[in-house]
Amino acid sequence: MKRELSRLVEKKEIINLRKGFYLIIPPRYSKQEQLPIQLYIDKLFKNLERDYYLGFYSAAKFHGASHQQIQRDYIMINTPTLSKIKKKSVDISFLTTSNWPKENILQKKSDAGIFKISSPALTMVDLIHHQTKLGGLNRMLAILEELTEELTDNDITELLTWYPHKSTLQRFGFLLEELQVNKNLTRQIKEHLKQSKFFPVLLSPKSNQKPGAIYNTWKVDVNIKLESDL
Repeated sequence: MKRELSRLVEKKEIINLRKGFYLIIPPRYSKQEQLPIQLYIDKLFKNLERDYYLGFYSAAKFHGASHQQIQRDYIMINTPTLSKIKKKSVDISFLTTSNWPKENILQKKSDAGIFKISSPALTMVDLIHHQTKLGGLNRMLAILEELTEELTDNDITELLTWYPHKSTLQRFGFLLEELQVNKNLTRQIKEHLKQSKFFPVLLSPKSNQKPGAIYNTWKVDVNIKLESDL
C-alpha cells in the first residue's frame, strides 16, 4: 500500500496532506493539483479530533469579500497549535485561540458535506485582532469594507455575548464608524463597551509604542494612515 501511495503521489493523483491523511485529486482538479479546502477540511479535523473553523481571508472569500486573491488558506483552531501545511500546491496556516467561540460559527454546505466557517462579524474581529500576523491593517482594509455589507444586527449581538477582547472591539467599532456602516451596528458595540472600563489602545498594535492623545469615543489612537485600495 505504501508503495502504491508513493506512486500515486508521484503521479500527482494523491496528496499526502498530513501523516496518515491523503487527498485524492480527481481529473476536475488535476491542473490545480489540489482540492478546494471546503471539500476536505471537516474530514481532516475529524481525523485530528480537533475543533476548527475556516477563518480570516479564507472566510472573507466565502462571504463575498474576495478583493485580494489569497493563495494561502487560514484556519482557526483551539490551542495547542498545529504546524502549517506547505506543499507545492497546498498552503494552510493555522492560528490559535484559547477563547473558543460560543457563537458566530456558521455551517456551510459543499459538494463533500458540511464545513465550519466564521460569521462576517467574527471574521472581521479575527482579522483585526491578528492584524500584525496577517500583513497589517491596510492590507485587509478593503476586505473589511466589503465584509461590512454582510454584517447583521444579530451577528454582532451574538459576538458581544462572548467575545473577550475589549481592545479589538474598540478597533472594530472605530473602523465600522470610519467605513460609515449602519449606526445601529456601532451603537451596540458602544453600549457594550460602556458597561465596564476600557482604556486607550493603538489602532495598529506596536510593542514599542503606547497610545497618545485620543480624539474619538472609542479611545483608539490612530497611529497609522488608513489607505484602502478599493
